[in-house]
Amino acid sequence: MAAIFTPAANGAMRGALLALGLLIAALVGFWWLWPSSLYMRKTGFVIEQPVPFSHQHHVAGLGIDCRFCHATVETSADAGMPPTYTCMTCHSQIWTNAKLLEPVRLSLAENRPIVWSRVTNLPDYVYFNHSIHIAKGVGCASCHGAVDQMPLTYKAVKLTMQFCLNCHRNPGPQLRPKSEIFNTSWRRDASTPSPQQLIAFYHVGGRNLTDCSICHR
Repeated sequence: MAAIFTPAANGAMRGALLALGLLIAALVGFWWLWPSSLYMRKTGFVIEQPVPFSHQHHVAGLGIDCRFCHATVETSADAGMPPTYTCMTCHSQIWTNAKLLEPVRLSLAENRPIVWSRVTNLPDYVYFNHSIHIAKGVGCASCHGAVDQMPLTYKAVKLTMQFCLNCHRNPGPQLRPKSEIFNTSWRRDASTPSPQQLIAFYHVGGRNLTDCSICHR
C-alpha cells in the first residue's frame, strides 16, 4: 500500500510549525513593544501648531528665558502657556504684517486664545508638578531636551514610567546648580558640585521617591 505522505512531508510540517511559532512570537512582541515605540508616543515627531513657533530662534537666537512664556513653571504644577499679549509684546512692533503671524493678530483682535497642540503629554493617571522639579534642581532640558535647538518643537524623550523611575531612584546626576536650571545648553563640568552635594543642597530624599503615591494620586 502506497504511503499517503512522503518523507519530505515531515520536514514541511516542521517548517510550517516553526514559521507559525515565529509569527506568533512576532505578533506578541509587536503587541508588547508597540505602545512604547517612538511613533506611538510621538517622540521626535514635530507636532503641527497654529503658528510655527521656533524655540531655536527665540531662545538660542534672541536669548528669551523660558519663564517669559512659561510664567508659572516655578509656582504651579503646570508650566503655563503664554497669553497672546505676551507674544504681542514684541510682535506689535516687529514682523507686524507677517502672514505666518496672522493667527496671533486675530487672537488678540478677537480676544480668543490660540489653541496650541500639546507636545509633551502624560496619561491622566500620572501626576506631574513642574514647580517641585524646578525647586529641587531639575533642569528643563532633562525632560524637554535641547529645546533651544528645535526650529519646531517636538517631544524629546518618551517619558515612560521607566524614564521617571530611573531619575527617582538616582536623582543626583539629573540635578544642576540653581543658576543653570533654565540653561538648556548647560553641561556638567569640573566646577559643578557633585551629585551628592546637590542632593544635600536641595534636600532631596526626604521621601521615598519611588512610592506609587508620588506620581499616582
